[in-house]
Amino acid sequence: MQYRPLGRSNLKVSALCLGTMTWGEQNTQQEAFAQIDRARDAGVNFIDTAEMYPVPPKGDTYGATETIIGNFFAQRGERDKWILASKIAGPGNGMSYLRDGRTRFTKTHINEAIDGSLKRLQTDYVDLYQLHWPDRETNFFGQLGYRHNPDDELTAFEDTLEALDGLVKAGKVRHIGLSNETPWGVSRFLHLADSRGWPRMASIQNPYNLLNRTYEVGLAEMSMREQIGLLAYSPLAFGALTGKYLNGLRPEKARLTLYERFVRYSNPQAQKACARYVQLARDHGMDPAQMALAFVTRQPFVTSNIIGATNMDQLNRNLSSINMGLTDSVLKAIAEIHQSQPNPAP
Repeated sequence: MQYRPLGRSNLKVSALCLGTMTWGEQNTQQEAFAQIDRARDAGVNFIDTAEMYPVPPKGDTYGATETIIGNFFAQRGERDKWILASKIAGPGNGMSYLRDGRTRFTKTHINEAIDGSLKRLQTDYVDLYQLHWPDRETNFFGQLGYRHNPDDELTAFEDTLEALDGLVKAGKVRHIGLSNETPWGVSRFLHLADSRGWPRMASIQNPYNLLNRTYEVGLAEMSMREQIGLLAYSPLAFGALTGKYLNGLRPEKARLTLYERFVRYSNPQAQKACARYVQLARDHGMDPAQMALAFVTRQPFVTSNIIGATNMDQLNRNLSSINMGLTDSVLKAIAEIHQSQPNPAP
């Protein structure tokens, strides 16, 4: 396993991070415990969750993933072996059940959220606390273009960062990060941290995969120059880059089979590009999933690649991707596919 600095902090996280959004929905607690054990044996020391998990979010499962992780820590006593990341949900997205709709990034709502997460996680602190999505109208969750709303109500960045500073000072949070953020949002938070002496954002958790490389356009430079690395989510494009959905296939119990709401990676352009990437891997004797993961992990702006799995075979193959190198010919072919079909599923 490789280990990389988390921003400018003194923490070093594994280059693969264990994702958890299926726990409590597609995975039982017993299966989640087995995944944690297997990932730890492979050298993974980084686990990512969120208060709204599992996905798809529902009122009757809200908080289940954090609860499972908390039960693991309570039973195993291994909290000190893990760098634990969680996220506070933002406003909107039809989740009025989440903290009774109190989801703005204000001091009161942030304090409610962290206390709820800590209780479910059965721990005194989280190592990385992330804003799950912006507290404003902007382009994220598949919206490529920005449409300005002059009447948009947003919590002042100053109020949010000052509240997070309070969590750090209270010892409830060690470091803070962003998720589904834009270059403008990142720059605002970094400027305020530098000018006010507040905590600095250590990471950005955004989507990044062979079908969606939009992070490279503006945020990759931010990552490199400001040491605020990417925690890449959806590196397999919801499993599409494994090839299991090609030609209309819908495997039993697979995510896109179970939940038709997830269409981000199912448009004709994405399917066409996906087929080319899968064939490229097979032509070179590689597992398509491992090739896709290896591409993400090798990027210099990536701090950690968030892998998820619903069964142990998937997890083992994903973990093995850390040892896969990509030849110059494979990288050239990937570049050619990307040039002809850039970002078909942003």
